[in-house]
Amino acid sequence: MSEHAHGHVIDLDAITPDMRDSVGGKAAGLAAVLRAGENVPPGFCVTTGAHRSRKIPEEAVAAAYERLGGGTVAVRSSATAEDLTEASFAGQQDTYLDVQGTDALLRAIQRCWDSLWTERAVAYRRNFGIPDDSVSMAVVVQRMLQPRTAGVLFTADPVTGTRDTTVVDAVRGPGTGVVDGSAHPDHYVRGTDGHVTGPDDGCLTPAEVESLHEAGQRLQAAQHGPRDIEWALDTGGTRWILQSRAVTTLFPLPPRSEETRVYLEGGHMQGMLRPFTPMGMSVLRSAADNWVASTGLGTSSAGAKALVIDIGGRFYLDVTRLVRTPWVRGTLPRAMELYGPRTMRAFERLLSDPRFTPLPASSALTTATRAALRCLPLAAGVLRSAVSSFVDPEGTRKHLFRLGAEMSAETDRGPEEPDRAAALLDRSEKLQHRALDTVTGMLGPVYAGLVAARLPRAVLAGIAEEGEVEAVLRGMPYNITTEMDLDLWRVSRRATDHIDLFLGHDPEELAARHHQGDLPDIGLDGFLERYGRRAAAEIDVGVPRWEEDPTPVFALLANYLRVTRPDDSPGRRFERAARDAERTRADLVARARRRSPWRATVADFLFDRARKLCGLREYPKFVWLHAIAETRRELLCVGIDLAERGLLERAEDIMFLDLAEADRAVAGEDPRATVARRRAEYRRELRRRHVPPLLLSDGTDLEAALPAPDPGDGTLVGVPAAPGTATGRVRVIRDPLGTSLEPGDVLVAPTTDPGWTPLFMTASALVVETGSTVAHGPTVAREYGMPAVISLRGATESLREGQTVTVDGYAGTVRVEDASGAG
Repeated sequence: MSEHAHGHVIDLDAITPDMRDSVGGKAAGLAAVLRAGENVPPGFCVTTGAHRSRKIPEEAVAAAYERLGGGTVAVRSSATAEDLTEASFAGQQDTYLDVQGTDALLRAIQRCWDSLWTERAVAYRRNFGIPDDSVSMAVVVQRMLQPRTAGVLFTADPVTGTRDTTVVDAVRGPGTGVVDGSAHPDHYVRGTDGHVTGPDDGCLTPAEVESLHEAGQRLQAAQHGPRDIEWALDTGGTRWILQSRAVTTLFPLPPRSEETRVYLEGGHMQGMLRPFTPMGMSVLRSAADNWVASTGLGTSSAGAKALVIDIGGRFYLDVTRLVRTPWVRGTLPRAMELYGPRTMRAFERLLSDPRFTPLPASSALTTATRAALRCLPLAAGVLRSAVSSFVDPEGTRKHLFRLGAEMSAETDRGPEEPDRAAALLDRSEKLQHRALDTVTGMLGPVYAGLVAARLPRAVLAGIAEEGEVEAVLRGMPYNITTEMDLDLWRVSRRATDHIDLFLGHDPEELAARHHQGDLPDIGLDGFLERYGRRAAAEIDVGVPRWEEDPTPVFALLANYLRVTRPDDSPGRRFERAARDAERTRADLVARARRRSPWRATVADFLFDRARKLCGLREYPKFVWLHAIAETRRELLCVGIDLAERGLLERAEDIMFLDLAEADRAVAGEDPRATVARRRAEYRRELRRRHVPPLLLSDGTDLEAALPAPDPGDGTLVGVPAAPGTATGRVRVIRDPLGTSLEPGDVLVAPTTDPGWTPLFMTASALVVETGSTVAHGPTVAREYGMPAVISLRGATESLREGQTVTVDGYAGTVRVEDASGAG
């Protein structure tokens, strides 16, 4: 039966896979269910062609309704932007049940069309970046059922993400109460072992749950991914499928593995909560691959797989072997303290999981011995460098700066064959390998500084009070990120003569005028010359640098220009933190000397080395950024070449390929379909709020699978990251671009990296959902004497804009003092 023969009306069983644009998402999904052999209530579809002509084909609808036998029908929207893999549009357009009679049916179709423009539907589309003029509406009409039991099933657990678990919610009668949330359904879970949990006196038998599970598995296979399925059982026990759409909220699965594996998310250690671009991940994995091979830690392929796993554009570390190593596994929960209390609890639970039982001691010992032997040359080199740093910290610092200057000079030279795309690709990859080799040579001083900062806690046990050792580590010199922030402050002082200009125009407009040379000279060119390689998410070569787009810099300048009190100036805050640190150091050493002269001497030496070395922690990454920025420039040159040849729409599209795909494109392969798909995936992942810190290979988010914690007294608990306390007004910021803080605001963010740190200048405290105490954000916070709490899951949702809170960086808590604020 053709669409044309019945005036834009087509029976569901006549819909073919290539008709999605004509029948919309819901109808296309039902047709796929039919092709998979499942029962679907008979019906027809009024196609998008009718909607585009703005005229309901009344005669064809009436004839199709008569063929159904009349009676009551369900009328459902089926927009072309509905039931997508990245956006379900659940409940965004209208459905009408128990419609009877031709006139009522025609009115329901018109209402479905009209629902395309409800406020919620328009807002939903805009949230997902779907243009209004790209969407058309088809309408599905089906015979109404009178079910005995109905509900919804997911072929993966929507909370924990476990893919081998079927979750079923069911009620007696129609399933609308489950769909709209108004009912208290019977809840069933069919586990990976086939065991079903649920109420004994519920509306489904174990056999019916198993039957629904099997149907879900068939549809998941036929429709290529986890499904959200509405179903019904009639009085005769026949199973009917009413809808099948993709589950859009699941975090992507790790690579397929024969055994269950566990992965630890590592991106937030670099302030990288957002996804990498495909090219950014490819460059990172190539560099990691080469580094592992060159340092002797393993073969190239095995090393890269062990070091960096791409899951949803984030990089994860495979820690399965550690979890199963007998003499290591017991220490892991405590080691995960850096990641927060819930990750610690998840690791504790993991150790009792029979899938991660300890390996035989002999096997583990053999593996550990081999790994130790491979690591020995690298470890010995790092140890020698660390010892040398303790002996001569000033000489070490000069050596590191000389290495940085050499890397900068190498990147400034450019390629020898600038006109050959293949040569550019080859150089861009090798440049990353060279950069990581340089960074490896800087690890010794960094580790020496970290050790020197940590040991005084033990040396001064019983002498130092809580937070005093940490206070000595404030105002640390030689930190390149601190120097950057202070340099930008000095630029802002020159901008005060033009304050109306810089506060009266949007950062985007100021950036455009800067590129046109239409701004007064405030020293910004010099700042960008020194720091223009930085950006938010700066370790991703796919992200524009400040020198390309200085919009974020102008937003930060606006923040600084709002600082009017001299005592709030970053320079004074930094000097004050340094003075307080030296004062606390002298006091601690004096108190220790009265108890034990040798402890005082050791503590003073360690404090001295910590203050001379810890600030260097940021420098290796800053040096790496020279190579990242140059690699990006060379890749964009390749992109320009491909765009001129018609193989890319624009040069920036190359960032949605990996290195191998770019190679093939240079050889003539057309990558535009791949780019379009990858852009859509990247946009979807950019919108994701929650990234599992600890993930199993079956998709289980181990933190989400933990039992709910006991409710507290309103105090939120995270991980202490920088000492001190501060009370201020909450400012929730999810992206530093174009944002501003008033002096004294408490910055609440999902994560931070150096691109965020200029905001610290006006913030009184920092609260982030992710992080590590040795990550960039907390490190800079400590240097400014600003209290910080990290790994406070859900902080951007739990804390409301405008609330007054007290942040305790010693205890790792945030206490709400004033519950008012934006709701």
